[in-house]
Amino acid sequence: MNIVILVGNLARDPEVRYGANQLAIAKLTIAVNDPLSKEDRADFIRVTAFGKQAENIERYLKKGSKVGVEGRWRHDSYEKDGQRIYTDEVIANRVEFLDRKERSEGDASFGGQYGGSAATGNAGSAPTGGAPAGFAELDDDDDLPF
Repeated sequence: MNIVILVGNLARDPEVRYGANQLAIAKLTIAVNDPLSKEDRADFIRVTAFGKQAENIERYLKKGSKVGVEGRWRHDSYEKDGQRIYTDEVIANRVEFLDRKERSEGDASFGGQYGGSAATGNAGSAPTGGAPAGFAELDDDDDLPF
């Protein structure tokens, strides 16, 4: 199995170009914190995404954006000036935008930075009672079984 899951922040703005048949190709560098390091250390991992996903990355992400990536690891090599160059990258199957949407006055919606799970309308906004739409406000916590 070759499955990679990463959560980190973009180390720089994504680079997007268009290849054959106008296929979008996004190149990202994600800084992933090393929790086992005694000092603040991050690994910088290159990620490539294609198609509509790459177009959305270009439109919505910038340096510092928090993302989750699921994909596969690829080790490759090429010849440059008579010398063999080795590269490693993650080919993204899925990129999740993990930044919280900025809240405006009276908006209590949750999700990804730019709509997250694509909820539309007022599905995420809070009614005046304080509970999000689709949820009932509890009167008393004493009836909870835990």
